[in-house]
Amino acid sequence: MRQPARFTRRAALTGLSASAAALLAACKTTSTPPIDPVVVRATPVVPVKTLDPLLEDIEKRTFNFFWETAEPATGLVPDRWPRPPFCSIAAVGFALNAYAIGAERGYVTRAQARARVLTTLRFLRDAQQDTSPDQATGYQGFFYHFVNFTTGKRYGDSELSTVDTALLMAGVLFVGSYFDQQNDDEAEIRKTADELYRRVNWPWAIAMAPDIRMAWSPELEFGGHDWRGYNEAMLVFILALGSPTYPAALSTWVGWTSDYYRAWGTLEGQTHLTFGPMFGHQFTHIWVDLRGIKDEFMWPLNMDYFENSRRAVLAQRAYAIRNPMDWRGYGPNIWGLTASDGPGNHEMQYMGQTRKFYSYAARGVGLNEVRDDGTIAPTAALGSLPFAPEVVLPAVQAMYKQYGRHIYGKYGFVDAFNPSFDYDVPFKHGKRIRGTGWVDTEYLGIDQGPIISMIENYRSELIWTVMKRNEYVRAGLKRAGFEGGWLE
Repeated sequence: MRQPARFTRRAALTGLSASAAALLAACKTTSTPPIDPVVVRATPVVPVKTLDPLLEDIEKRTFNFFWETAEPATGLVPDRWPRPPFCSIAAVGFALNAYAIGAERGYVTRAQARARVLTTLRFLRDAQQDTSPDQATGYQGFFYHFVNFTTGKRYGDSELSTVDTALLMAGVLFVGSYFDQQNDDEAEIRKTADELYRRVNWPWAIAMAPDIRMAWSPELEFGGHDWRGYNEAMLVFILALGSPTYPAALSTWVGWTSDYYRAWGTLEGQTHLTFGPMFGHQFTHIWVDLRGIKDEFMWPLNMDYFENSRRAVLAQRAYAIRNPMDWRGYGPNIWGLTASDGPGNHEMQYMGQTRKFYSYAARGVGLNEVRDDGTIAPTAALGSLPFAPEVVLPAVQAMYKQYGRHIYGKYGFVDAFNPSFDYDVPFKHGKRIRGTGWVDTEYLGIDQGPIISMIENYRSELIWTVMKRNEYVRAGLKRAGFEGGWLE
Protein backbone atom coordinates (compact mmCIF):
# COMPACT_ATOMS: atom_id res chain seq x y z
CA MET A 1 0.00 0.00 0.00
CA ARG A 2 1.09 3.57 -0.36
CA GLN A 3 2.73 5.11 2.67
CA PRO A 4 1.07 8.45 3.40
CA ALA A 5 3.68 9.35 5.97
CA ARG A 6 6.35 10.07 3.38
CA PHE A 7 4.84 9.66 -0.05
CA THR A 8 2.98 11.72 -2.59
CA ARG A 9 2.77 11.46 -6.36
CA ARG A 10 5.28 14.30 -6.55
CA ALA A 11 7.61 12.51 -4.16
CA ALA A 12 7.47 9.49 -6.45
CA LEU A 13 9.05 11.57 -9.17
CA THR A 14 11.92 12.71 -6.95
CA GLY A 15 15.15 11.03 -7.86
CA LEU A 16 14.18 10.08 -11.39
CA SER A 17 17.15 11.96 -12.80
CA ALA A 18 19.52 9.97 -10.64
CA SER A 19 18.10 6.69 -11.83
CA ALA A 20 17.78 7.66 -15.48
CA ALA A 21 21.43 7.09 -16.34
CA ALA A 22 21.49 3.65 -14.79
CA LEU A 23 18.30 2.65 -16.54
CA LEU A 24 19.44 3.89 -19.91
CA ALA A 25 22.82 2.20 -19.51
CA ALA A 26 20.96 -1.09 -19.44
CA CYS A 27 19.22 -0.37 -22.71
CA LYS A 28 20.08 -2.42 -25.80
CA THR A 29 22.58 -0.78 -28.10
CA THR A 30 21.39 -2.05 -31.45
CA SER A 31 20.25 0.64 -33.86
CA THR A 32 16.55 1.12 -34.47
CA PRO A 33 14.76 2.69 -37.42
CA PRO A 34 14.04 6.40 -36.95
CA ILE A 35 10.53 7.26 -35.85
CA ASP A 36 8.63 9.41 -38.30
CA PRO A 37 8.55 12.87 -36.70
CA VAL A 38 5.52 13.94 -38.69
CA VAL A 39 2.63 14.65 -36.36
CA VAL A 40 -0.84 13.74 -37.56
CA ARG A 41 -3.24 16.12 -35.87
CA ALA A 42 -6.17 14.63 -34.09
CA THR A 43 -9.55 14.45 -35.74
CA PRO A 44 -11.95 16.45 -33.54
CA VAL A 45 -13.59 14.18 -31.01
CA VAL A 46 -17.29 13.77 -31.60
CA PRO A 47 -19.59 12.10 -29.09
CA VAL A 48 -20.36 8.49 -29.98
CA LYS A 49 -23.68 6.95 -29.06
CA THR A 50 -22.48 3.37 -28.83
CA LEU A 51 -19.27 1.92 -27.48
CA ASP A 52 -17.21 -1.12 -28.14
CA PRO A 53 -18.71 -3.81 -25.86
CA LEU A 54 -15.46 -4.05 -23.90
CA LEU A 55 -15.51 -0.33 -23.15
CA GLU A 56 -19.15 -0.63 -22.10
CA ASP A 57 -18.20 -3.34 -19.66
CA ILE A 58 -15.18 -1.45 -18.33
CA GLU A 59 -17.25 1.68 -17.73
CA LYS A 60 -19.89 -0.23 -15.78
CA ARG A 61 -17.38 -2.19 -13.70
CA THR A 62 -15.40 0.96 -12.90
CA PHE A 63 -18.59 2.72 -11.82
CA ASN A 64 -19.28 -0.20 -9.51
CA PHE A 65 -15.88 0.31 -7.89
CA PHE A 66 -16.92 3.74 -6.63
CA TRP A 67 -20.54 2.84 -5.93
CA GLU A 68 -19.83 -0.31 -3.95
CA THR A 69 -16.64 0.57 -2.06
CA ALA A 70 -17.60 4.03 -0.75
CA GLU A 71 -18.28 4.35 2.98
CA PRO A 72 -22.11 4.70 3.16
CA ALA A 73 -22.18 7.14 6.07
CA THR A 74 -19.60 9.58 4.71
CA GLY A 75 -19.24 8.98 0.98
CA LEU A 76 -15.47 8.58 1.43
CA VAL A 77 -13.75 6.28 -1.06
CA PRO A 78 -10.88 3.90 -0.28
CA ASP A 79 -7.47 4.67 -1.67
CA ARG A 80 -7.34 1.07 -2.84
CA TRP A 81 -9.49 -2.07 -2.77
CA PRO A 82 -9.78 -4.78 -1.48
CA ARG A 83 -7.54 -3.33 1.24
CA PRO A 84 -9.22 -0.04 2.27
CA PRO A 85 -7.12 1.23 5.18
CA PHE A 86 -7.63 4.91 4.37
CA CYS A 87 -9.36 7.26 1.96
CA SER A 88 -7.73 9.18 -0.88
CA ILE A 89 -9.44 12.58 -0.99
CA ALA A 90 -8.74 12.87 -4.73
CA ALA A 91 -10.56 9.58 -5.28
CA VAL A 92 -13.66 11.21 -3.76
CA GLY A 93 -13.55 13.81 -6.54
CA PHE A 94 -13.46 11.03 -9.12
CA ALA A 95 -16.30 9.26 -7.31
CA LEU A 96 -18.49 12.33 -7.69
CA ASN A 97 -17.88 12.15 -11.44
CA ALA A 98 -18.83 8.49 -11.39
CA TYR A 99 -22.16 9.03 -9.65
CA ALA A 100 -23.38 11.47 -12.30
CA ILE A 101 -22.13 9.16 -15.04
CA GLY A 102 -24.01 6.31 -13.40
CA ALA A 103 -27.21 8.33 -13.50
CA GLU A 104 -26.66 9.13 -17.19
CA ARG A 105 -25.96 5.50 -18.08
CA GLY A 106 -28.84 4.11 -16.01
CA TYR A 107 -26.59 2.18 -13.63
CA VAL A 108 -28.47 3.91 -10.80
CA THR A 109 -31.36 6.33 -10.76
CA ARG A 110 -30.81 10.07 -10.59
CA ALA A 111 -32.38 10.00 -7.13
CA GLN A 112 -29.89 7.39 -5.95
CA ALA A 113 -26.98 9.33 -7.41
CA ARG A 114 -27.98 12.64 -5.83
CA ALA A 115 -28.51 10.95 -2.46
CA ARG A 116 -24.95 9.61 -2.56
CA VAL A 117 -23.62 12.99 -3.69
CA LEU A 118 -25.49 14.76 -0.88
CA THR A 119 -24.07 12.38 1.71
CA THR A 120 -20.57 13.07 0.43
CA LEU A 121 -20.88 16.85 0.18
CA ARG A 122 -22.51 17.19 3.59
CA PHE A 123 -19.70 15.23 5.19
CA LEU A 124 -17.03 17.32 3.47
CA ARG A 125 -18.82 20.51 4.50
CA ASP A 126 -19.15 19.54 8.15
CA ALA A 127 -15.76 17.84 8.60
CA GLN A 128 -13.37 19.54 11.00
CA GLN A 129 -11.16 22.23 9.45
CA ASP A 130 -8.37 23.47 11.73
CA THR A 131 -4.73 22.92 12.67
CA SER A 132 -5.33 19.85 14.82
CA PRO A 133 -2.74 17.23 13.82
CA ASP A 134 -5.02 14.26 14.35
CA GLN A 135 -8.64 15.40 14.50
CA ALA A 136 -9.07 17.56 11.40
CA THR A 137 -9.96 16.58 7.85
CA GLY A 138 -8.44 19.73 6.43
CA TYR A 139 -7.53 23.37 6.96
CA GLN A 140 -8.20 26.65 5.13
CA GLY A 141 -10.63 24.82 2.85
CA PHE A 142 -7.98 22.34 1.72
CA PHE A 143 -8.10 18.64 2.56
CA TYR A 144 -5.53 16.11 3.63
CA HIS A 145 -4.28 13.80 0.91
CA PHE A 146 -5.27 10.75 2.98
CA VAL A 147 -7.94 10.60 5.67
CA ASN A 148 -9.37 7.86 7.85
CA PHE A 149 -11.82 5.83 5.80
CA THR A 150 -14.60 5.91 8.39
CA THR A 151 -14.03 9.08 10.42
CA GLY A 152 -12.49 11.39 7.83
CA LYS A 153 -9.75 12.48 10.24
CA ARG A 154 -6.20 12.93 8.98
CA TYR A 155 -4.53 9.61 8.31
CA GLY A 156 -1.07 9.25 9.85
CA ASP A 157 1.05 12.29 9.04
CA SER A 158 -0.45 12.79 5.60
CA GLU A 159 0.06 16.20 4.04
CA LEU A 160 -2.55 18.85 3.26
CA SER A 161 -2.39 18.60 -0.54
CA THR A 162 -3.19 21.39 -2.99
CA VAL A 163 -3.41 19.11 -6.02
CA ASP A 164 -5.52 16.45 -4.31
CA THR A 165 -7.82 19.19 -3.06
CA ALA A 166 -8.08 20.48 -6.62
CA LEU A 167 -9.04 17.02 -7.88
CA LEU A 168 -11.69 16.85 -5.15
CA MET A 169 -12.98 20.35 -5.93
CA ALA A 170 -13.21 19.60 -9.65
CA GLY A 171 -15.56 16.72 -8.84
CA VAL A 172 -17.46 18.96 -6.40
CA LEU A 173 -17.94 21.66 -9.04
CA PHE A 174 -18.97 19.07 -11.62
CA VAL A 175 -21.81 17.67 -9.54
CA GLY A 176 -22.77 21.21 -8.52
CA SER A 177 -23.28 22.02 -12.18
CA TYR A 178 -24.70 18.64 -13.21
CA PHE A 179 -27.53 18.48 -10.67
CA ASP A 180 -29.53 21.43 -11.99
CA GLN A 181 -33.12 20.37 -11.35
CA GLN A 182 -35.43 22.53 -9.27
CA ASN A 183 -35.94 20.41 -6.18
CA ASP A 184 -34.67 20.69 -2.61
CA ASP A 185 -31.98 18.00 -2.85
CA GLU A 186 -30.40 19.29 -6.03
CA ALA A 187 -30.62 22.86 -4.77
CA GLU A 188 -28.69 21.73 -1.67
CA ILE A 189 -26.09 20.02 -3.85
CA ARG A 190 -25.52 23.26 -5.75
CA LYS A 191 -25.36 25.33 -2.57
CA THR A 192 -22.99 22.97 -0.76
CA ALA A 193 -20.70 22.54 -3.76
CA ASP A 194 -20.47 26.31 -4.06
CA GLU A 195 -19.70 26.67 -0.35
CA LEU A 196 -16.96 24.04 -0.43
CA TYR A 197 -15.19 25.64 -3.39
CA ARG A 198 -15.57 29.21 -2.15
CA ARG A 199 -13.91 28.48 1.19
CA VAL A 200 -10.62 27.17 -0.30
CA ASN A 201 -8.08 29.84 0.59
CA TRP A 202 -5.74 29.65 -2.40
CA PRO A 203 -3.60 32.71 -1.52
CA TRP A 204 -2.81 31.08 1.85
CA ALA A 205 -0.99 28.32 -0.10
CA ILE A 206 1.27 30.86 -1.79
CA ALA A 207 4.01 31.04 0.81
CA MET A 208 6.50 32.64 -1.58
CA ALA A 209 4.81 34.52 -4.42
CA PRO A 210 3.96 33.69 -7.10
CA ASP A 211 4.24 29.92 -6.63
CA ILE A 212 1.53 27.74 -5.09
CA ARG A 213 2.95 25.26 -2.59
CA MET A 214 2.39 21.55 -3.01
CA ALA A 215 1.72 20.68 0.60
CA TRP A 216 1.36 21.81 4.22
CA SER A 217 1.31 19.97 7.54
CA PRO A 218 0.85 21.07 11.16
CA GLU A 219 4.31 19.77 11.99
CA LEU A 220 6.34 21.16 9.08
CA GLU A 221 3.99 23.84 7.76
CA PHE A 222 4.78 24.41 4.07
CA GLY A 223 7.27 22.03 2.52
CA GLY A 224 10.03 23.07 0.21
CA HIS A 225 8.30 22.28 -3.08
CA ASP A 226 6.22 24.60 -5.26
CA TRP A 227 4.17 23.87 -8.36
CA ARG A 228 6.16 25.06 -11.34
CA GLY A 229 6.51 23.72 -14.87
CA TYR A 230 4.21 21.52 -16.95
CA ASN A 231 2.52 18.80 -14.89
CA GLU A 232 -0.82 17.74 -13.39
CA ALA A 233 -1.12 20.99 -11.44
CA MET A 234 -2.72 22.94 -14.29
CA LEU A 235 -6.03 22.14 -12.60
CA VAL A 236 -4.78 23.69 -9.34
CA PHE A 237 -4.07 27.00 -11.08
CA ILE A 238 -7.31 27.13 -13.07
CA LEU A 239 -9.37 26.60 -9.92
CA ALA A 240 -7.23 28.98 -7.87
CA LEU A 241 -7.56 31.74 -10.47
CA GLY A 242 -11.31 31.22 -10.82
CA SER A 243 -12.18 31.58 -7.14
CA PRO A 244 -14.65 34.42 -6.41
CA THR A 245 -13.60 34.58 -2.75
CA TYR A 246 -9.89 33.74 -2.49
CA PRO A 247 -8.44 34.05 -6.00
CA ALA A 248 -4.78 33.53 -6.69
CA ALA A 249 -2.93 36.40 -8.32
CA LEU A 250 -2.51 36.37 -12.09
CA SER A 251 1.22 36.09 -11.55
CA THR A 252 0.80 32.50 -10.34
CA TRP A 253 0.02 31.30 -13.87
CA VAL A 254 2.98 33.25 -15.24
CA GLY A 255 5.23 31.72 -12.60
CA TRP A 256 3.98 28.19 -13.24
CA THR A 257 4.44 28.39 -17.02
CA SER A 258 7.82 30.14 -16.77
CA ASP A 259 9.54 26.76 -16.45
CA TYR A 260 7.80 25.24 -19.48
CA TYR A 261 11.01 25.54 -21.47
CA ARG A 262 12.46 22.71 -19.38
CA ALA A 263 9.74 20.36 -20.61
CA TRP A 264 9.43 21.44 -24.24
CA GLY A 265 11.18 19.23 -26.78
CA THR A 266 10.94 16.28 -29.12
CA LEU A 267 10.45 12.89 -27.50
CA GLU A 268 10.06 9.73 -29.54
CA GLY A 269 9.31 11.83 -32.62
CA GLN A 270 6.67 14.00 -30.93
CA THR A 271 7.38 17.66 -30.15
CA HIS A 272 5.41 18.74 -27.11
CA LEU A 273 5.46 19.74 -23.44
CA THR A 274 6.75 16.55 -21.93
CA PHE A 275 5.96 14.94 -18.58
CA GLY A 276 6.89 11.34 -17.98
CA PRO A 277 3.90 9.74 -16.22
CA MET A 278 0.70 9.86 -18.26
CA PHE A 279 -1.44 11.15 -15.38
CA GLY A 280 0.15 14.59 -15.85
CA HIS A 281 -1.34 14.72 -19.33
CA GLN A 282 -4.77 13.47 -18.20
CA PHE A 283 -5.97 14.96 -14.93
CA THR A 284 -6.89 18.50 -15.99
CA HIS A 285 -8.46 17.24 -19.23
CA ILE A 286 -10.89 15.06 -17.31
CA TRP A 287 -12.86 18.16 -16.32
CA VAL A 288 -11.71 20.85 -18.75
CA ASP A 289 -12.16 20.59 -22.51
CA LEU A 290 -8.93 22.19 -23.72
CA ARG A 291 -9.61 21.64 -27.40
CA GLY A 292 -9.44 24.83 -29.40
CA ILE A 293 -8.61 27.16 -26.52
CA LYS A 294 -5.08 28.45 -25.99
CA ASP A 295 -3.06 30.45 -23.52
CA GLU A 296 -0.12 32.71 -24.27
CA PHE A 297 2.27 29.78 -24.50
CA MET A 298 0.21 27.77 -26.98
CA TRP A 299 -0.88 30.52 -29.39
CA PRO A 300 2.47 30.85 -31.23
CA LEU A 301 2.75 27.07 -31.51
CA ASN A 302 -0.55 26.68 -33.36
CA MET A 303 -1.62 23.85 -31.07
CA ASP A 304 -3.52 23.39 -27.83
CA TYR A 305 -3.10 21.34 -24.67
CA PHE A 306 -5.38 18.61 -25.99
CA GLU A 307 -3.06 18.13 -28.95
CA ASN A 308 -0.14 18.20 -26.53
CA SER A 309 -1.62 15.28 -24.61
CA ARG A 310 -2.29 13.44 -27.85
CA ARG A 311 1.39 13.74 -28.74
CA ALA A 312 2.34 12.47 -25.29
CA VAL A 313 0.22 9.35 -25.92
CA LEU A 314 1.87 8.77 -29.29
CA ALA A 315 5.31 9.25 -27.72
CA GLN A 316 4.62 6.63 -25.03
CA ARG A 317 3.42 4.19 -27.65
CA ALA A 318 6.48 4.86 -29.83
CA TYR A 319 8.73 4.24 -26.83
CA ALA A 320 7.04 0.88 -26.20
CA ILE A 321 7.50 -0.06 -29.86
CA ARG A 322 11.21 0.87 -29.71
CA ASN A 323 11.44 -0.93 -26.36
CA PRO A 324 15.03 0.04 -25.56
CA MET A 325 15.11 -2.11 -22.42
CA ASP A 326 13.72 -5.25 -24.07
CA TRP A 327 10.80 -5.60 -21.68
CA ARG A 328 8.58 -8.57 -22.32
CA GLY A 329 5.27 -7.76 -23.99
CA TYR A 330 5.96 -4.15 -25.01
CA GLY A 331 4.76 -3.23 -28.49
CA PRO A 332 2.26 -1.15 -30.47
CA ASN A 333 -0.66 -2.37 -28.36
CA ILE A 334 0.95 -3.03 -24.99
CA TRP A 335 2.08 0.26 -23.48
CA GLY A 336 1.27 2.74 -20.75
CA LEU A 337 3.47 4.27 -18.04
CA THR A 338 2.09 6.32 -15.18
CA ALA A 339 1.96 6.34 -11.37
CA SER A 340 0.88 2.85 -10.40
CA ASP A 341 1.53 -0.21 -8.31
CA GLY A 342 4.48 -2.41 -9.20
CA PRO A 343 6.03 -5.75 -8.24
CA GLY A 344 8.12 -4.27 -5.42
CA ASN A 345 11.50 -2.73 -4.76
CA HIS A 346 13.88 -5.37 -6.06
CA GLU A 347 17.09 -5.67 -8.04
CA MET A 348 16.92 -8.71 -10.27
CA GLN A 349 18.84 -10.24 -13.14
CA TYR A 350 16.95 -9.73 -16.37
CA MET A 351 18.43 -10.84 -19.70
CA GLY A 352 21.90 -10.88 -18.18
CA GLN A 353 21.67 -7.41 -16.64
CA THR A 354 20.79 -6.10 -13.17
CA ARG A 355 17.51 -4.21 -13.35
CA LYS A 356 15.67 -2.18 -10.72
CA PHE A 357 11.98 -2.80 -10.10
CA TYR A 358 9.65 -0.66 -8.02
CA SER A 359 6.58 -0.88 -5.83
CA TYR A 360 4.19 2.07 -6.14
CA ALA A 361 6.06 4.60 -8.30
CA ALA A 362 5.56 7.27 -10.92
CA ARG A 363 6.78 5.58 -14.09
CA GLY A 364 7.34 7.48 -17.28
CA VAL A 365 9.63 8.59 -20.06
CA GLY A 366 10.67 12.22 -20.37
CA LEU A 367 13.35 14.23 -22.10
CA ASN A 368 15.88 13.69 -19.32
CA GLU A 369 14.15 11.33 -16.91
CA VAL A 370 13.21 7.70 -17.29
CA ARG A 371 11.58 5.29 -14.88
CA ASP A 372 10.53 2.13 -16.66
CA ASP A 373 10.66 -1.29 -15.03
CA GLY A 374 8.36 -3.09 -17.44
CA THR A 375 5.18 -2.31 -15.46
CA ILE A 376 2.11 -1.42 -17.53
CA ALA A 377 -0.87 0.44 -16.03
CA PRO A 378 -4.12 0.16 -18.02
CA THR A 379 -5.23 3.60 -16.78
CA ALA A 380 -2.41 5.19 -18.78
CA ALA A 381 -4.09 4.09 -22.01
CA LEU A 382 -7.76 4.13 -20.95
CA GLY A 383 -7.49 7.57 -19.34
CA SER A 384 -6.14 8.82 -22.69
CA LEU A 385 -9.01 7.49 -24.80
CA PRO A 386 -10.29 10.85 -26.15
CA PHE A 387 -6.79 11.98 -27.15
CA ALA A 388 -5.98 9.12 -29.52
CA PRO A 389 -8.75 6.51 -29.73
CA GLU A 390 -7.16 4.95 -32.81
CA VAL A 391 -4.24 3.68 -30.69
CA VAL A 392 -5.95 3.40 -27.30
CA LEU A 393 -8.76 1.08 -28.38
CA PRO A 394 -6.41 -1.54 -29.88
CA ALA A 395 -4.30 -1.33 -26.73
CA VAL A 396 -7.26 -1.94 -24.44
CA GLN A 397 -8.43 -4.85 -26.56
CA ALA A 398 -4.94 -6.36 -26.67
CA MET A 399 -4.46 -6.10 -22.90
CA TYR A 400 -7.78 -7.80 -22.36
CA LYS A 401 -7.12 -10.51 -24.93
CA GLN A 402 -3.55 -11.30 -23.89
CA TYR A 403 -3.73 -10.81 -20.13
CA GLY A 404 -7.39 -10.39 -19.24
CA ARG A 405 -7.65 -13.78 -17.56
CA HIS A 406 -5.32 -12.47 -14.85
CA ILE A 407 -5.80 -8.69 -14.85
CA TYR A 408 -9.51 -8.16 -15.52
CA GLY A 409 -11.94 -8.68 -12.70
CA LYS A 410 -14.80 -7.39 -10.61
CA TYR A 411 -14.00 -3.71 -11.11
CA GLY A 412 -12.34 -3.89 -14.53
CA PHE A 413 -8.59 -3.86 -15.01
CA VAL A 414 -6.45 -4.18 -11.90
CA ASP A 415 -4.03 -1.35 -11.35
CA ALA A 416 -0.98 -2.74 -13.14
CA PHE A 417 0.87 -5.79 -14.43
CA ASN A 418 4.45 -6.63 -15.39
CA PRO A 419 5.06 -9.50 -17.84
CA SER A 420 8.84 -9.21 -17.32
CA PHE A 421 8.77 -9.80 -13.56
CA ASP A 422 8.49 -13.57 -13.43
CA TYR A 423 10.37 -14.15 -10.18
CA ASP A 424 9.48 -16.04 -7.04
CA VAL A 425 9.91 -13.34 -4.38
CA PRO A 426 7.71 -11.97 -1.57
CA PHE A 427 5.22 -9.33 -2.76
CA LYS A 428 3.81 -6.36 -0.90
CA HIS A 429 0.79 -6.58 -3.17
CA GLY A 430 -0.08 -8.55 -6.26
CA LYS A 431 1.13 -12.02 -7.17
CA ARG A 432 3.23 -13.94 -9.63
CA ILE A 433 1.59 -15.96 -12.37
CA ARG A 434 4.26 -18.30 -13.67
CA GLY A 435 4.79 -17.63 -17.37
CA THR A 436 2.74 -14.41 -17.21
CA GLY A 437 4.70 -12.36 -14.70
CA TRP A 438 3.54 -10.12 -11.87
CA VAL A 439 -0.09 -9.01 -11.76
CA ASP A 440 -1.70 -6.68 -9.27
CA THR A 441 -4.68 -7.80 -7.24
CA GLU A 442 -5.86 -4.33 -6.25
CA TYR A 443 -7.70 -1.34 -7.72
CA LEU A 444 -6.69 2.26 -6.95
CA GLY A 445 -9.29 5.03 -6.79
CA ILE A 446 -7.16 7.68 -8.48
CA ASP A 447 -6.45 5.31 -11.37
CA GLN A 448 -10.05 4.11 -11.69
CA GLY A 449 -11.26 7.72 -11.87
CA PRO A 450 -9.62 8.67 -15.18
CA ILE A 451 -10.88 5.44 -16.75
CA ILE A 452 -14.61 6.00 -16.20
CA SER A 453 -14.35 9.76 -16.71
CA MET A 454 -12.53 9.62 -20.02
CA ILE A 455 -14.63 6.77 -21.39
CA GLU A 456 -17.64 8.98 -20.78
CA ASN A 457 -16.01 12.07 -22.28
CA TYR A 458 -15.17 10.01 -25.36
CA ARG A 459 -18.69 8.65 -25.46
CA SER A 460 -20.77 11.76 -24.79
CA GLU A 461 -18.49 14.61 -23.64
CA LEU A 462 -20.63 14.71 -20.50
CA ILE A 463 -18.09 16.11 -18.06
CA TRP A 464 -16.67 18.57 -20.58
CA THR A 465 -20.14 19.82 -21.53
CA VAL A 466 -21.26 20.31 -17.95
CA MET A 467 -18.04 22.03 -16.89
CA LYS A 468 -18.24 24.49 -19.79
CA ARG A 469 -21.26 25.93 -17.96
CA ASN A 470 -19.37 26.39 -14.72
CA GLU A 471 -18.66 30.06 -14.14
CA TYR A 472 -15.64 29.41 -11.93
CA VAL A 473 -13.87 27.20 -14.46
CA ARG A 474 -14.55 29.71 -17.21
CA ALA A 475 -13.25 32.52 -15.03
CA GLY A 476 -10.10 30.60 -14.14
CA LEU A 477 -9.34 29.86 -17.77
CA LYS A 478 -9.87 33.45 -18.82
CA ARG A 479 -7.73 34.82 -16.00
CA ALA A 480 -4.99 32.41 -17.09
CA GLY A 481 -5.16 33.98 -20.53
CA PHE A 482 -7.04 31.27 -22.43
CA GLU A 483 -8.93 32.48 -25.49
CA GLY A 484 -10.76 31.12 -28.49
CA GLY A 485 -13.05 28.19 -29.11
CA TRP A 486 -15.90 27.63 -26.68
CA LEU A 487 -14.66 30.39 -24.33
CA GLU A 488 -15.65 33.10 -26.81
